[in-house]
Amino acid sequence: MSHKLIHLDELDRVPTGSAGAWRPIRRALGITSVGVNAYTAEQAGEPLIETHDETSFGAGGHEEVYVVLTGEAAFTIDGESVPAPAGTLLVVPPGTPRGATAAAPDTTVMIVGAKPGAALPVSPYEYWYAAEPHYRAGDYANAAEVASEGLADHGDNPSLRYQLACFEALAGHREAAIEHLKIAYANNPTTREWAAGDEDLASVRDDPALG
Repeated sequence: MSHKLIHLDELDRVPTGSAGAWRPIRRALGITSVGVNAYTAEQAGEPLIETHDETSFGAGGHEEVYVVLTGEAAFTIDGESVPAPAGTLLVVPPGTPRGATAAAPDTTVMIVGAKPGAALPVSPYEYWYAAEPHYRAGDYANAAEVASEGLADHGDNPSLRYQLACFEALAGHREAAIEHLKIAYANNPTTREWAAGDEDLASVRDDPALG
């Protein structure tokens, strides 16, 4: 099977007694990479997410991201009131007490969780995406600095090296650009074809050092 698809309304509403109805997203879709479920409260003022800190015997010790899908939630995080209308994203580390009630009818909050560090290292693309605002602003040196953070985990990744070559070439750092291109070419020969028509690399792509 190439994918699985389900609508929120198709998910069971399992009464919990201490919180809103549990919506078993992870089990329905067979997800194994992260914990992901949701809770729904039909009326404002109803319990939505029970107060917990992810350290009990029933918890996974997760860093949790709460995504308010519909309605509005009223969170209490370590004693602080945090209003959360639809569209809010909230992250809470393990060990911090958190809970929520519905502040509007038909409130659903999705929770994505995993142990801290479980998603690391992040995908290589995240580094050059994070550098994109600097690139678009013409701040090529800062773009290279941001993207270079990915080298610690993805030093031989040809796509990351190619993007860094573009940033460094535009910043006037010729030698750095050439070194990045050498690694990109060695690990993905197709990057040489990309470079042939890429104006970001016009200043370096014909350098004899690139073969």
